[in-house]
Amino acid sequence: MKKIITVAAIVMVSLANAQAYKGKGDIKAQVGLNVQDHGTGINVSADFGIGENMSYGFVASYLLSVTEVAGVKPDFGDRADAKVRFNANLGNVFKLDKAMDIYPGLNLGTRNFGAHLGFRYFFTNGFGIYTEAGVPLARYDSNVQGFDEYNNQFVFQIGASFNL
Repeated sequence: MKKIITVAAIVMVSLANAQAYKGKGDIKAQVGLNVQDHGTGINVSADFGIGENMSYGFVASYLLSVTEVAGVKPDFGDRADAKVRFNANLGNVFKLDKAMDIYPGLNLGTRNFGAHLGFRYFFTNGFGIYTEAGVPLARYDSNVQGFDEYNNQFVFQIGASFNL
């Protein structure tokens, strides 16, 4: 198993001729799986480069599979969330391969103010993968109960990233 992982890692790095973050004017789109307690769903995002190591973006998520609360199914508003975000793209700061980027950031959404940490790896100039984890720092309601917990907790995402 170790040999397979090692060979896969070498192949991915040797095929990489893409750049994960180019700076000002760079545009990324991502679509992926959103995983959290009591639900899974889809996540779409777009990031726009505004400087050598800075970008802003938009995120929307929708929970497709959720746990009912007290026998009641959540409606659309309970499942959906939208956010604006700011990223510090640090791949070049950490001297990572140009096909890789690590980006911590802050986001302001319909449910909370939070933070996220993400990683992108591009196989080609147009296609890559990403993973991201997010956590709320300040919730708008200090007494989160029922469906409000859906978009007010630790969340993990994994999916495809595209250069536009």
